[in-house]
Amino acid sequence: MRTIIIILFIALTATAGYSQKEKKRVRKGNSEYSEGNYQDAEKEYRKALMEKPDYAKGTFNLGDAMYEQENYEESTKLFSEIIERNTTNEEKAAAYYNLGNTFMKENKFKESIDSFKNSLRLNPNDKNAKYNIEYARKKLKEQQQDQNKDQDKKDEENKDQNKDQENKDKENQDKKDQDKKDNQNDEKKDQDKKDQNKGDQQKDQQQQPQQISKQDAQRMLDALQNDEKKTLQKLQKQKAQAVKGSKSDIDW
Repeated sequence: MRTIIIILFIALTATAGYSQKEKKRVRKGNSEYSEGNYQDAEKEYRKALMEKPDYAKGTFNLGDAMYEQENYEESTKLFSEIIERNTTNEEKAAAYYNLGNTFMKENKFKESIDSFKNSLRLNPNDKNAKYNIEYARKKLKEQQQDQNKDQDKKDEENKDQNKDQENKDKENQDKKDQDKKDNQNDEKKDQDKKDQNKGDQQKDQQQQPQQISKQDAQRMLDALQNDEKKTLQKLQKQKAQAVKGSKSDIDW
C-alpha cells in the first residue's frame, strides 16, 4: 500500500512538472511576441505544444504568431482548431474574432463578417467585434463595386473585341466577294475573247475563196465557152437579118 502511494506521488509530481514546463514555454513565447520577435515566439509555442499537444493557450498564441508573420493559412487552421475543441465560450469567441481578422487580411470579407458574427453570439458585448463587422461590410461593398467595374470593363473589352472581329470578318467577306467578282469578270473577258477569236476565225474562213476541183473548173470553162459561142452566133444572125432587110435609097 505504501509503495503504491509513493508511485502515485511521483506521477503527480511529474504531471505538475510537465504542466509548469509548457506554461513556461508559453510565457517565454509571449515575451518574444511582445518584442516583435514572432519567429522566436513561434518556436516557444511549438515547444509548449510538444509538451502538451492539446494546450489551448499554446495553440491560440501560436495562431497569433503565425498571423503576425502573414502565414494566414496556418493561423486560420490553428484558430479553427480552438473553435472545434471542447473549449470555453470565451476562448471560442476570441478564436472567432481572430479568425475574422485573418479572413480580413485575405480580403475574404464575407467569411470575415460571418466570423465576427459568431464571436458576438458568444460575447455580445465585444465592441471591437461590432466595429470590425461594419468595417468588413464596408470593404465587402467596395470589393463588389470594384468587381462590377472590372466586369463592366471586361464586358466593354469583349464588346470591342467582338466589334473588331465583326469588322475583320466583314472585310474578309468583302474581299472574298470582290475576288469572286474579279474572277467572274476575268472569266467573262476570257470567254468574250474566245468568242471573238472564234468569230474572227469564222469570218476569215468565209472571206477565203473556196477551193474547187480541176474537173469543176473545166466544166465552168466549157460553160463559159459555150455561152460565148452561142452569144457570137446570135450576134451574127442578127447582123445578117439586118443586112438582108435593108434597102438602098440611091436614085439610079
